[in-house]
Amino acid sequence: MSTTANPASSTGRLFGIPIGDFGWFASLLLSFSLGFASFFGATFLGIFGLLIYNQGGHHTVNYADSYRLIGLPVGIGVLLLSLILFGFLWVRRKVAGR
Repeated sequence: MSTTANPASSTGRLFGIPIGDFGWFASLLLSFSLGFASFFGATFLGIFGLLIYNQGGHHTVNYADSYRLIGLPVGIGVLLLSLILFGFLWVRRKVAGR
């Protein structure tokens, strides 16, 4: 095995990471990982945003709204975008014969 980089695989790189060289399962796994991570990150920020809003203005907004109105739409949106991106890169690589 050679340790040199394949010049044909240099087209799908993001910050040096070869995102165009993932297989079908790796692309699917990465898409769902990004969706879950964005759901939890957006929910975390939503909870703290509601905490500040409730404490600062003496409101009584339910914290479960951060899951339903903030975390879920962001998680689904990132999941769909990443499925489209990684699916497109995988299909492009298969069509190119690599």
